[in-house]
This record gives sequence, C-alpha cells and structure tokens, in this order.
Amino acid sequence: MAAPGGTPRFVAVDVIDLRFPTSLQLDGSDAMNPDPDYSATYVALRTDADDGLEGHGFTFTIGRGNEVCVAAVRALAPLVVGRSVAGVLDDLGGFWKALTGDSQLRWIGPEKGVIHLATAAVVNAAWDLRAKRDGKPLWRVLCDMAPEELAGCIDYRYISDEITEEWVRERVRATRPRRAEREAALLAGGVPAYTTSAGWLGYDDDKLRALCREAVAAGWTHVKLKVGRDRADDLRRAAILREEIGDERFLMLDANQVWDVDEAIDRTLELSRFAPLWIEEPTSPDDVLGHARIARAVDPVGVATGEHVHNRVMFKQLLQADAIRYCQIDSARLGGVNEVLSVLFMAAKRGVTVCPHAGGVGLCEYVQHLALFDAIAVAPDVTDRVVEYVDHLHEHFVHPVRIRAAAYLAPEAPGYSADILPESRERYRFPDGVAWLPS
Repeated sequence: MAAPGGTPRFVAVDVIDLRFPTSLQLDGSDAMNPDPDYSATYVALRTDADDGLEGHGFTFTIGRGNEVCVAAVRALAPLVVGRSVAGVLDDLGGFWKALTGDSQLRWIGPEKGVIHLATAAVVNAAWDLRAKRDGKPLWRVLCDMAPEELAGCIDYRYISDEITEEWVRERVRATRPRRAEREAALLAGGVPAYTTSAGWLGYDDDKLRALCREAVAAGWTHVKLKVGRDRADDLRRAAILREEIGDERFLMLDANQVWDVDEAIDRTLELSRFAPLWIEEPTSPDDVLGHARIARAVDPVGVATGEHVHNRVMFKQLLQADAIRYCQIDSARLGGVNEVLSVLFMAAKRGVTVCPHAGGVGLCEYVQHLALFDAIAVAPDVTDRVVEYVDHLHEHFVHPVRIRAAAYLAPEAPGYSADILPESRERYRFPDGVAWLPS
C-alpha cells in the first residue's frame, strides 16, 4: 500500500513462462516452424496504488527459448520498479524511450531480438494499465488522445526522414471530421478478418478440404494457405483450397521466409494461377531489396510482410523501397504500442494497406485494438483491410476476441484484452504446470 498521501509506484514486474502444447495437433505448423508450441512471456506490472489494478502484457514465442525472453523481462524490471505510476502512464512515450535507451541493455539489442520482445511485453502491460485506469478499451484510449499526446508517444529517432511529430499531429487532427462515421460503421459491422485456421502446413488434404468448407459455411471471404515446403504439395493444396472456396473469395499464400529471392519469384509465379491476393514473407524479413525485387516480379500478386520485421526502421525501409503492398504489423514483435503507432502512421503516409498479423497466444486479442484505431483515426482508406484470425487458445483469456460474420467485434472491457485466466496461467506454466508434468 502506498503511504497516505504518497505517490503510487510500481513495486514489481512479475513474469512467467507460459507454453501451450499446440504441436500435438500441428496447429500453427508452417514451412519454417513445423511443430510450434505457442507460448507467451507473460508480464504483470504491480503497483502499491489503492485501486488494485495491474497491467498485464505478453510477447509471443513458439516454445524453446521462451525462458530467454523471461530472463530479458527480468533484466528490464529495474527500469520499472520504483517509478511513479502516474509518471509512466501520463508519459508513455518517455517510458518507451527509457526502456529502449538504457545505455547497457541497448548493447544486446538495440531494438531487436529477445530484448525487444521483452520490451513489448512490458510496454504493452503499461498500456493495459493506462486503459484500465481510464476505464476504456485500449482502442478508445488511443482514439481519445489529444494530437499532442498521441504524437508524443512515438520515438522519431531514425524515422524523421519519413514522418515527424508535427506531421503526426496534423494527421490526427485531419482525421477528426470522419471518425464518428467510421467508428459507427465498425461498431455495427466489426473489423473484417481473414482466417488462417484452415491452411496450416501440417494438415492433410482431407482436413484442409473439410476446414475450407467450414470456413465458407461460416462466412469467411479470405482464407490463407501455408506454402513453401514442397512444390508439388503447394500446387495440389492451393488447387484444393481454390476449389473449395470458389473464385469469388480471396486466397492468400504464406511462405514463412523459407525461399531465396529467385526461388520466391519462381514459386509465386507458378502459384499465381490460383489468383492469390498476396504472397506473405516470401524471403528473409531482413532483405528489404529482395522484397522489392520480388514485388516487382510477381505483380499483380501483392507482397505482404511484417510479423518478423523487428522495428520501425526496417518498416521504414520496406515502405520507402515500395517492397510491400500489405504491411503486417505484429503487436508483440515491435516494441509495444508505441512502435506500432509509428508504423501505422508511416504506412498511412505511403498509402500502404495495414493487415495486422495475429494468431499465436493472444495476438488476436491485441491486434483488434490496433486495427480499430488504425481504421478510425489513421488509415486513408479501409476498403481492403483485413485482420488475421486464428481460432486457437482464446478460451484462456478473461476477455477473448469475439467474431461475428468473419469480423472482429469491438472490445468493450477496459484494458488491452491481455489478461489470461489465473487457472490457465497455473496449468500451462512451464515447466511445472500440470499440462507439462509427465502423465
């Protein structure tokens, strides 16, 4: 408890290693990651404030190595504990810079790798606490921010040749007149989504066909297929998916980084007979010029990437090089909400469509807020924007996503939808939770 009349402060950064055995059913399998166990480095920011609120956040991994990310969060904890709660929540831009700017921790980044994943977990937890304090879902907190405060959340270092604080302030002001109309439409109909649940690489043809039929029956108009392991398998499975969803629906392909540039061009052109909307992660996420070359060669198939693009600087280069038609922000790969904001505004300036990556553990819960804010307050156009949806692990969340007619319904509960049920935290804690003990 804070002393009477004292300033509430952060007193602990609790972190646990959560892992879910999704590899047993090959859920999440792709050409790069054939047997993932979807995992979360789960953070709770505790304070001595009388309101009893905690900020919850996480970052996403796929099993082994999650313990390294947990250790990185513990390394960041001394930068949080002892800080004024109000000082952090009223200056989230300054908080982000404090975490990413530590003179010693920067050496093991900077702003990339495991330390940046840990930063995302802690920063997202702070935003969750801010939204809970304000009594609003995060997307509305962002929409309600004054232009000056919102623009002040972004770190413009290294990207001021693309956007500036003044430009962001003006952009926020310029979208004000249209917001009520867009918000009303999104609250009524939801944020359009696409499904990846039918197309995991480890599923056999019968399961792929059955899941495609279920997706069509449920109203999905966009379905994604994992490709990249075997040429003949890719062609056969793409033919099955196109046959099942028909010509009037959209097919997207995801190679999960496995191809070299020339191979990506060759394989995508071969698969173009099935009229894919995009090829996702066709090569290394760090190869900006490779993506640009692929984009030119495979047009009119679009190039999409982002789930492994580790910071705003890489996104800046992809956008400036005209290397991507679809910008796939990841809410836990980037360093939390602050860095996501910078990418949303850079994409808006370039007129590039933002289609957030989701799935995993809780990424759908996160990105619904970011997609809503982008559609209401940032994006120049929203006609072709879809958000990824994967039907896994939502039952473990206090406020899980709600899908209706292939669209995300707007979250209503205060916070960032990050709270995982206590019983799930206990059961799936690694390595001593019941789910991981020998049977």
